[in-house]
Amino acid sequence: MTTTLRTAAELHARTRAGRRAVVMTMGALHEGHATLVRTARAIAGPDGEVVVTVFVNPLQFGQGEDLDRYPRTLEADVKIAEQAGADVVFAPAVDEVYPGGEPQVRISAGPMGERLEGGSRPGHFDGMLTVVAKLLHLTRPDAALFGQKDAQQLALIRRMVRDLNFGVEIVGVPTVREEDGLALSSRNRYLSPKERRTALALSQALFAGSDRHAAQEALRARAREVPATRARAEALSAIGESRAAADAHAVAKAVPGAAAAVRAAARLVLDEAARLDPPLELDYLALVDPSDFTEITDHEDEYIGEAVLAVAARVGTTRLIDNIPLTFGAAS
Repeated sequence: MTTTLRTAAELHARTRAGRRAVVMTMGALHEGHATLVRTARAIAGPDGEVVVTVFVNPLQFGQGEDLDRYPRTLEADVKIAEQAGADVVFAPAVDEVYPGGEPQVRISAGPMGERLEGGSRPGHFDGMLTVVAKLLHLTRPDAALFGQKDAQQLALIRRMVRDLNFGVEIVGVPTVREEDGLALSSRNRYLSPKERRTALALSQALFAGSDRHAAQEALRARAREVPATRARAEALSAIGESRAAADAHAVAKAVPGAAAAVRAAARLVLDEAARLDPPLELDYLALVDPSDFTEITDHEDEYIGEAVLAVAARVGTTRLIDNIPLTFGAAS
């Protein structure tokens, strides 16, 4: 049976035999959180301990954001955590986490924290990192698990742990989606049926970008196999092999502009959603390097490596984010 604790002293008093794995949440748990807890259970093992934190952090809500509106469903959260395999739900009050009021000393997210989500929500990542640092100290885990849906948050936590020498393993868990493709989020409950139909454009745009990326990569691989593609296309045209020539031309043109093609495919879906009722109001669409969240630009020396295609938009009064990982120029 899952135990609910309110203070760090109670948590520290527990006897630990194996590894402790922590899943940090702001409550309103759903299947995405349950997946994190099940993964934590596998990491901790039968002799270890899984702790789920439930704390709505006031520091990461900006002016006009939904702190008061954010759902608080602790009783239901405990049931979900227990079913997924948690041993403890740690649900501290604000004065347990911030005993002196809002902390004067905070973690700074640095330049990465000013991009994308940080640009749209100034100070958000400083507040997030501050509470994650505090909760890491309060829960003292061996491993902490976070969803890849919040890709920029995950990247910043990994950077903080590395830069400040936290002795904890950070584990990213793939995004969990509903059957229609919408990424699971506590904010999905705010969407009306019509708004939800519009919101599907976020995942549809990412999938369109991913499909375009897969096509580009397939052509890139073929271009490596047949280096003289342009000459081959001209030769095929000369003997009347028009379909083969067209294919060879496509291969020749595939590599330059791959990043732009991915963005364009995703943008087309989002532009269409902007004309729906209700419309999708795009905040950003970005293709970024996951190490620092700088934009991957189109240039002559084509980008090779990992990437994240990320999107944020508002439907009605609800702001949603989503992303998908991509790899450019995978070795053949």
